[in-house]
Amino acid sequence: MGSENGRNVTIAMIARLAGVSVPTVSRVINGRSDVAPQTRERVEELLTRHGYRPRSAARRTQSALIDLVFNDLDSPWAVEIIRGVEDVAQASGAGTVVSAIHRRTSSAKQWLDNLRTRSTEGVIFVTSMVEPPLQAELRRLRLPVVIVDPAGVAPQEAPTIGATNWAGSLRASQYLLGLGHRRIGFIAGPPQLMCSRARMDGYRAALDAAGLAIDDRLVRPGNFYHESGYTAGMHLLGLPEPPTAIFASSDQMALGVYEAVRKRGLRVPDDVSVVGFDDLPEVRWCSPPLTTIRQPLAEMGMLAARTVLRLARGETIESPRVELATDLVVRDSAAAPRGR
Repeated sequence: MGSENGRNVTIAMIARLAGVSVPTVSRVINGRSDVAPQTRERVEELLTRHGYRPRSAARRTQSALIDLVFNDLDSPWAVEIIRGVEDVAQASGAGTVVSAIHRRTSSAKQWLDNLRTRSTEGVIFVTSMVEPPLQAELRRLRLPVVIVDPAGVAPQEAPTIGATNWAGSLRASQYLLGLGHRRIGFIAGPPQLMCSRARMDGYRAALDAAGLAIDDRLVRPGNFYHESGYTAGMHLLGLPEPPTAIFASSDQMALGVYEAVRKRGLRVPDDVSVVGFDDLPEVRWCSPPLTTIRQPLAEMGMLAARTVLRLARGETIESPRVELATDLVVRDSAAAPRGR
C-alpha cells in the first residue's frame, strides 16, 4: 500500500523491497544506465506503487558518493588515503564524503543517520573496528564495505586493503642489522591494529634470524603519533645501555624520536640511527631526511575506491585480502654505530 505522502518513502525502503542495494535504487532514480533492465523495471514499479518522491530537484540529480570513514582525521597519512580515494572518485564521476567517528557510539549513530539520507555507493573504513550492530545495519542497507588496515578481524564479506607490513618491518630491521646495529629499539603501534602486530612480528623475525635474543626493554608501546614516539624515545635513550638505533613503526613516532634525541643532547645519526614507517611527504624535508619504509597510502586509497565501486556495480572481487608492496627508502637518518 502506498504512503499518503511519498516523501515518507525512503530509498532504503525501496531497496529492501526490491532486494537490491541502496546505490542501485539511487542509480535508477538518477536515470543512470549502469542498471540491468529487469532490475530497473522492478525498482521503478516499486517507486511508482509506493509514491516515492525525491525531496527536491537537487536530490534527483545528486551524483554518486563514496563514504570514507576514519576513527580520527588528525594524521598526515589520512590525507594521503583521502587523496587516493578522491582521484578514483573524481575519475568515476562520484563524490567523496569524509567522516570521523572517533570510536564513540553517538558519532557512529549520527554518521549512520546521515548515511541513510544520501545516495552512497559504498563505504570505506580506515583502521576501524566495524562493530556487529554497524555491520548489521550496513547489510540491511545493502551497502558494499571495504576496510583499509582493519582493526581486529574484518567482517567475512568485507574485502580488506593493506600493505606488506611484516615484510617492510623485516626489511627495515635487516637494514639496521646490516649497518652493524645489535641493540635496536622498537616502538610499536596500537596493538588492536593488524598492521601494528605485523610490524612487531617483522622486527622480531629479523632479530631472530640474526641470532639475537629479543630484549623486551628495547620494545616500547606507541600509538603512531608524535607524542608516543617522543615518550618512548626518551625512555629508550635513558636506559643504562641505550639502543644504537630505533625503529619507530610510523613516521610520526620517528619524528617524536628526533625530538627525544635532541632533548638528550644527542644527534641523528651520529649517536643514534632512526628509521620510520610510512614515507609521509614531510619526512624528506626533516633534518636529517628520514630513512623509512614507504607504505603506498594513496595507492591503498585508490584500490579501496575502485573495489567499492566494483562491488556497487555487482561485480565479483577476485581476492578478499590485498596487500600492496612496501619499499625501503634510504635517506640520511641511519648510519653504522660508533666504533665500527
